[in-house]
Order: sequence, then structure tokens, then C-alpha cells
Amino acid sequence: MTLSLSVALGVSELSLLYHGYDGTEGVTGFPNIGTWLIFGVVLVPVYVMVIAWFAGTPRDTKLGGMGVLYLIGITAGMWVPMFFLTVIIGIIFFGGAPEPIGSTGPP
Repeated sequence: MTLSLSVALGVSELSLLYHGYDGTEGVTGFPNIGTWLIFGVVLVPVYVMVIAWFAGTPRDTKLGGMGVLYLIGITAGMWVPMFFLTVIIGIIFFGGAPEPIGSTGPP
């Protein structure tokens, strides 16, 4: 009896946070306009830098590889926690996981 009461209270608290807005099919998710802008335009200097590590002179493949591993580590260190945070925020405030994990919005 106590367990069902606590579960009911927990569900009612989540329903208070859910504001009733649904997803927007075709606008949210990955990839989108912002994703293409970031990877296609903003990160061009980073792409040039990485290419220069391996194609430029003097060339040090070991240090270039270490630089690539650092970039991958920094990127993963930012994106992985933000992905989980996005899913948690979607579940709490929007009633479900965001695209592409959850549904694509109203039918």
C-alpha cells in the first residue's frame, strides 16, 4: 500500500512538470540544420589543423595521433554527458525521450 502511494506521488510529480507540448516531426533530431552548420562550417579550422598535423612539414605522426586522441576525448567528454542530460530533460519536462530515441512527434 505504501509503495503504490509513493509510486502514485512520483507519477503525479512528473505529470506536473510535463507541459503537454509534443515533438515537432522533421524539425528535431539528428542531423539537423545546426548539426550541419557546426560540423560543416564552424569546425573547418579544426579539420585544417588536423590535416596539417599529418600533411605539413615538419611531420610528427606520433604527436599528430596524440592530438587526434585528445580531440576525440574532449569531444566525447562534452557530448556524452550532454546526450544523457538531453534525454533526462526530455523525459522529465517533455513526457518522453527525444528523437531519435523516442517517438517522432504527433502522427
